[in-house]
Amino acid sequence: MSQSKQQIYQRKLTSGTLTVTTTSDVRLDALFDIAERRNPKRAFLFVSKVLGRHIPVSPAVMNKSYVNLAADIPADLPEPVLFIGMAETAVGLAAGVFREVSKRIAQPVFLTSTRHPIDGDLLCEFKEDHSHATDHLIYHPEDATLRDRALNARTLVLIDDEATTGKTFLNLLQALREAGLNALTRVVTVTLTDWSGDAISQNCPLPVDVVSLVKGNWIWAPRPDAPVPVMPSVNVTARGSASIAKRQDWGRLGMHETSCNLGEALRTEKGERILVIGSGEFVWQPFLLAECLENHGAEVRFGSLTRSPIAIGMAIESVIAFTDNYGLGIPNFIYNVAHHTYDRVIVCVETPVETVCPELLAQLRKVSPRVEVISYE
Repeated sequence: MSQSKQQIYQRKLTSGTLTVTTTSDVRLDALFDIAERRNPKRAFLFVSKVLGRHIPVSPAVMNKSYVNLAADIPADLPEPVLFIGMAETAVGLAAGVFREVSKRIAQPVFLTSTRHPIDGDLLCEFKEDHSHATDHLIYHPEDATLRDRALNARTLVLIDDEATTGKTFLNLLQALREAGLNALTRVVTVTLTDWSGDAISQNCPLPVDVVSLVKGNWIWAPRPDAPVPVMPSVNVTARGSASIAKRQDWGRLGMHETSCNLGEALRTEKGERILVIGSGEFVWQPFLLAECLENHGAEVRFGSLTRSPIAIGMAIESVIAFTDNYGLGIPNFIYNVAHHTYDRVIVCVETPVETVCPELLAQLRKVSPRVEVISYE
């Protein structure tokens, strides 16, 4: 591709300037915007416009990215194939990619990392060093067949929303090999955006296929006199006081097939403007509900509650802050909702309905006259 097609994307933040370059044909400003992290480890955040996390988007838009990424994953992967999605941001993205790719794989198995300890057999732990919450857990699949596939996997597909250095993927691979996954012969990394260059291929002990919607490079030029951001206390990997649904069939304890098991009784009217909200890592079943409502004629947007602390400005136009529903006592947020209006808001949680923070519900009632909470039981 010629140099004339190079894209340069630059944003000036209060703490420095971020410059992104790519030769991709995808318009960068159509795929993401930038925001400032409230995190001293890394000052900036790529905020996806297709992920359905910090910017609510249509389920159809989200699914298009699943399909596009899946199409670029090689067809000759040695089986069994273990797919792992990275909590919390990429759990839904990973499940969506898995849904597409597993249609052509005989022995697939899907897992997600988690920061919520559950009743199960721990497979490994690893760290995401730059994150607001560094410690991840991965559990063995509950089903015996899926557990066997995971332990004997020959291909590892690692899925995250973006890669900046590739170190988190490499940390996870090392942890899995130390846990006994010794049959692995190939790695595939899947991201919406990959800024890691050749870092993963150069440092990975196994052959690597890199799949992303956009590949490029970024340069961060910090402002020397910039104040150091103060991060809320969200670096917690622990059990909270609230009980979590025993049904973990969407990823934490393994997934093979995917179907919507949430909100079966919900009905909609054509053109009804609905916001469906997932919560933290619990986003795949809520996404499937949102997709179902959209397929029945509603005008649906999907977003999520998150512990990710982000400053107002640029990609973040509004924020609602409240306390988490897991009983951890940590701040949670939902972004880019408070300045919109909807006919109906549906909050989906994997904890009891009464664990949802009253302040969150009060703020959502300013957005919509009809706010519902449904729990995955």
